[in-house]
Amino acid sequence: MSFPYQIKSLEQYHKDYNRSVQDPEGFWGDIAENFTWRKKWEKVLNWNFTDPKIEWFKGGQLNITENCIDRHLEKMADQPAIIWEPNNPEERTRIVTYARLHKRVCQFAQVLKNNGVKKGDRVCIYMGMIPELAYAVLGCARIGAIHSVIFGGFSAQSIADRLEDAQATFIVTCDGAYRGGKDIPLKSIIDDALIGNKIVKKVIVYTRTRTPVSMIKGRDIWWEDEMEHAESQVEKNGVFPFLQK
Repeated sequence: MSFPYQIKSLEQYHKDYNRSVQDPEGFWGDIAENFTWRKKWEKVLNWNFTDPKIEWFKGGQLNITENCIDRHLEKMADQPAIIWEPNNPEERTRIVTYARLHKRVCQFAQVLKNNGVKKGDRVCIYMGMIPELAYAVLGCARIGAIHSVIFGGFSAQSIADRLEDAQATFIVTCDGAYRGGKDIPLKSIIDDALIGNKIVKKVIVYTRTRTPVSMIKGRDIWWEDEMEHAESQVEKNGVFPFLQK
């Protein structure tokens, strides 16, 4: 994979910056050519600062997960896509290859679909810094759902405000997370944030710290159970497809 616009010197920076100002359509059009498009754009840039109205790559269609993962599988399937270092140095490092990342993202996209998540739905993600966070984000992107990652230090009230503002109907979280030497009870905080909430349909819970949690029947489901079911579906039906318009 080539990186034609990787800045390697101050001289190159000034040259590329000046071109981006003087010829934005040409500059950004050249960069966009290095992405995989489902449908190429009609025009790079339409802008009107009076209205104001600005449109980039009008008419173009792509799926970002194809660019992040799928296009690398032919030559880089067995190479690391994610190298995860744990909070606890005694815990094992996890190396996720592009092939494994692809499989897990397809599985989680299937999990979302199985639970009724559709294009445009808002999914709030409140997890620790683990590879499953990336699976969740990319799984949302694969089906066209809008994800909102919430900082692990937020209070229940702050999360409740985020959920209300986003009109989120789905949540992905963990039983708990490690921050420094502390075990943060993420699921319990989510439960407090959902007191009085009428629109969240499902809470998907990943087992991380094995902290005891309460699971509300009909709303709360375990990540591991859902992923196991989705794995059999993906194996039977093949790769989970990209969002189709």
